[in-house]
Order: sequence, then structure tokens, then C-alpha cells
Amino acid sequence: MAYAGRVTTPEAEQSQTEPAGAGTRGGAEVPAGGAEQGGEAQVTAEGDGRPEERLERAVRAAEQALIEYEIAVETFRVEVENFSRLHHQKLGPMYARLDELDARIAEATAARTGDPEDIRKADEARARVLPMPGVEELFHGWMDGGGLFPEAAAMLTEQPVQPPQRVRPSDEARKLYRELARKAHPDLAQEEAERSRREEFITRVNAAYARGDEALLRELAAEWAAGPVPKDQGPTPAEELYARLEWLAQRKEMLALVAKELEEGAIGAMLRLAPDDPDRLLEEIAEQLLAQVAEREAELAALLG
Repeated sequence: MAYAGRVTTPEAEQSQTEPAGAGTRGGAEVPAGGAEQGGEAQVTAEGDGRPEERLERAVRAAEQALIEYEIAVETFRVEVENFSRLHHQKLGPMYARLDELDARIAEATAARTGDPEDIRKADEARARVLPMPGVEELFHGWMDGGGLFPEAAAMLTEQPVQPPQRVRPSDEARKLYRELARKAHPDLAQEEAERSRREEFITRVNAAYARGDEALLRELAAEWAAGPVPKDQGPTPAEELYARLEWLAQRKEMLALVAKELEEGAIGAMLRLAPDDPDRLLEEIAEQLLAQVAEREAELAALLG
């Protein structure tokens, strides 16, 4: 298994792939010459091409750079996972044996001395060897995917379990609800988009009425009376390209953090010690662990002998 080496940084990758003469905006690489006028990006192109052509080239270059960098990060992640798996398979039993020997040595020392401090250390050493129960084992029957059941939470906090409060909407709430249901019923829609809008609105009305929330029903009535919110004018092609560049830059920053975390982790640090022959590194660590096991066994035998 070979280690591909350090993941190239986004900045170095981008500097090799994007065209010269580019500037930055919001952390994204953009062509030089972009200006802010009246809140809109104005890009002047050299030659007779469309103004967005240079932005499109910058986007394509940034996309390609991101793809290559993402491949490098994913390759390194797989290498770290594979090495971690091998590390656990080959060295895990040795680490477990060392922990068991440490616990036995501490227990033998505590039995010989009777010192409370030695007894405490022995208990801690044994606790490190015992498997830790999972959350489901600790709270079996007390929780599901949504968390603790109300009864379980009440028992843990020594509070009585409260039955669900019965809601009786006021006369005004019932009046508002009926008016909204008549006006906004989905069956009154002629088009599918309008029907979907009405269904979403009626869902909110039903929820407010179920809670007896008269104030919210009034707000919903005012909202319906105001009519649908007009759709915003879509972004210009240049604005879409700028937004794409900014997203690509943010994506690269996120990947850089992932790469840094992998490199600075315990397994990544071990891979850096032997990038060309990580298997040999495992063999060297195994030899060291075997020597430590032999030392612990001899120490335990001396205490028990």
C-alpha cells in the first residue's frame, strides 16, 4: 500500500489551473476588470465576445481544479481508512493485551499493598479494559430515534408526567379558521401551482387552529388577503457565474479543512512517517508492542510469584 503524499492545497491547485490576470471576489477567483456599479457586477470583455465569456472560462477552470482536488482528497481519505483498518487488525489485539496486563498489574499491586490509592488505580485500569455500554443498552426501552420518551425524561428529572394539554379553540379562532378554509381551499385552484400554494397555506392554518392560536390565525388571514408574494426577478447570467465561482471557492475551502483534519489525525501522522512503505511501519510498531507485552508479563509474573 503506497501513500500518495500531502494533498495539494486549493490555492496551489487553483493557481496552476486558472487563467492569469484573475482577481478575487468573496474568496472566489474572478477575472480582472470586474467592477461594482449600482449593486450589479459589470464585466468588460476584451474583443468582441460576450461579457460573460471570461467568467465562463474562469468557472470552467475552477470547476476542473475542484474536481482534481476532490479526487486527491478522496484518494487520501481512502488511504487513511485502509491504513486505519490494517492498524486495528494487526495492532488492536496487542493494545488490548497491554491494557489487560496493566489492569492485572495494578490489581496485583493493590492486593499486595492494600493502599486505597493503589486500589483506585486498579479500578481505573480495569474500567479501561471493560467494554463501554452503548447508548441503546443504557436507555433500552426509554428512547427511540427522536430521543427520550416523555415518561423517561420525567423519571430521570424526577418530574411527574404531564398529560397532553387539551386545546379548545375560541369562538373567534373557529370563525377565522372557517373563513380561511373557505377562501384558501385547494379545490378552488385552477392551476397546479396555485393548488400547491393553497395546500401549503391550509396546512399552516390547520396547525394554528389545532393549537388554538388566534393571533397566528389573524396573521394568516392578513397574509392571504395580501395575495401571493411576487416572484423575484432572476439573477443575470453574470451574477449566476459569480455565484458559481463563490460556491466553488467555498467547496474548496471545505475540502481543505477535510484534508487538514486527515493529515493532522493520528493515522495521517503515522502515514507521513513512512509514506513509501506504511506496511513496514506497522511491522516496526508491532515489534515495539510485542516487546512491551513481554515486559508487562514479566512484571506481572514477579508480582504474583
